[in-house]
Amino acid sequence: MRLLPTSLFAAGFLCLAATVPARAEGGATVPPIDNPVVQKECGACHMAYAPQMLPTRSWQAIMGNLGDHFGENASLPASDGATILAYLVAHAGDAPSTANGRRFMRGIPADATPLRITDTRFWKRGHNEISAASFGAPNVKSKANCVACHSGAAAGQYGEEE
Repeated sequence: MRLLPTSLFAAGFLCLAATVPARAEGGATVPPIDNPVVQKECGACHMAYAPQMLPTRSWQAIMGNLGDHFGENASLPASDGATILAYLVAHAGDAPSTANGRRFMRGIPADATPLRITDTRFWKRGHNEISAASFGAPNVKSKANCVACHSGAAAGQYGEEE
């Protein structure tokens, strides 16, 4: 009977699938931010975002205008600003030593300087099935609140929650 091998294969596959632990789908994994100045100063108002998700020129523009940081005055002492900028640039998506940075840079034209991670093709493709209403929910509040949906974001884990 020809059906038997197919049935055995399907049954074996289902048994194997049942023994594999569930994993988060999609998303990205990046090294967690290990600089205490970046964690302290950036994390004082929002989570410290993964520098891999923007190019060097974006971090330079953001850090160059902290007096008007998305409508807030986020000015820092010069030494802290220099430390943060150096860290962001060293780990930016287009930095030579950044592993998998090209993944985040795809779709960002060389002459574009996105100031928000949520404006990048990578972010938009990963969130295209989420409604605007979901981002406005009381427990989320905005697209910039990564940890509302990605509980491991601070540790560099941006997979889909299950």
